[in-house]
Amino acid sequence: MAERKQPPVFLERQSYRRRRIGDAARFIPFIGGVLVMLPLLWQTGGPGAVSTVSAFLYIFGVWALMIVLAGLMAPWLTRRDKE
Repeated sequence: MAERKQPPVFLERQSYRRRRIGDAARFIPFIGGVLVMLPLLWQTGGPGAVSTVSAFLYIFGVWALMIVLAGLMAPWLTRRDKE
C-alpha cells in the first residue's frame, strides 16, 4: 500500500510573512480613515475645546504616518523569493 505525500499544512515562513504584511498594507486605509474621522468627535466649543489648527495638524500627522507605514512595508511587498 503506497502512501501519498500530502502537502504541508503550514505555509513557509517567508510566504506567510509576506501575506501578513500584505494584509497589514490593505488595512492601513481603514485605520487611517478611522483616525482621520476622530476630530469629528472632539469638542468644538467651551472649555477644553480643540482648536481648528490642532485638528488640521492631527489630520496631517495621520496622513504622514500612513505614508511612512506604506513606505516601510513596500520593500517587503515587492521582494521576491530567491530561487
